[in-house]
Amino acid sequence: MDPDRELIKRCQTLGSQEFESAFRQLYDRYKDRVYSLAYRITGNATEALDAAQEAFILLYQKIGSFKFDSKFSSWLYRLVVNASIDHLRRVKTRRWESSTSLSSSPTTSIQDSSGPALSSSQMGAGSLGEEPLHLPSDPAQGPQRLAQVQDQADAIQLGINQLSDKLKVITVLRYQQNLSYEEIGEVLEISPGTVKSRIARAHIALATHLAHLHPNMDGHPNMDRDGSVDRDGSVDAKIPGGSDVS
Repeated sequence: MDPDRELIKRCQTLGSQEFESAFRQLYDRYKDRVYSLAYRITGNATEALDAAQEAFILLYQKIGSFKFDSKFSSWLYRLVVNASIDHLRRVKTRRWESSTSLSSSPTTSIQDSSGPALSSSQMGAGSLGEEPLHLPSDPAQGPQRLAQVQDQADAIQLGINQLSDKLKVITVLRYQQNLSYEEIGEVLEISPGTVKSRIARAHIALATHLAHLHPNMDGHPNMDRDGSVDRDGSVDAKIPGGSDVS
């Protein structure tokens, strides 16, 4: 049984005043996870706040239509993924249009847009999204090795940010949200076989990126030799080989 079922039912059946209370509880339960997922996809704290806000607006509008055909968390993650990708595409479009406008009109100024209705403290941004990716390390190895491990983590995070939307999402869900192939398939509405195929493609893309930045990078001894990522969210530096994300 879906652990959120009773709370969702309350959101779907209660009157307006009671609905607000039930939805607030659902928001508090998921706000950190929603922000974390949005941050890992957008790679930017401000954009993540905007995407998370958009996802919760969609949830507010659509929760009445949720039919429990899948886990609620999978359905919510799908909203977050699509909201994050759509938001990134709009940002890229705005930047391109602004760049074009500035190149043709040197005196044009760009005004900052108003900030998101949800603050970083409300969304848990200070504790989740702004932390860099960390690989497991042994303090006994000394500061030089610790710095090397963190350099590897930074390179991997940069590589993830440069993946295509489809490969970035699959990588984030698997290795930073720790979802199984089946759970990812439910979120993206694709088969586990397609999930596995995209993860393999992401490994190759990341390997190419890492080989370019760190030709002599060594894998961490606690990581899988086949280039997979441990279930604790860490990524092997020795990866082999060189609005819809489904």
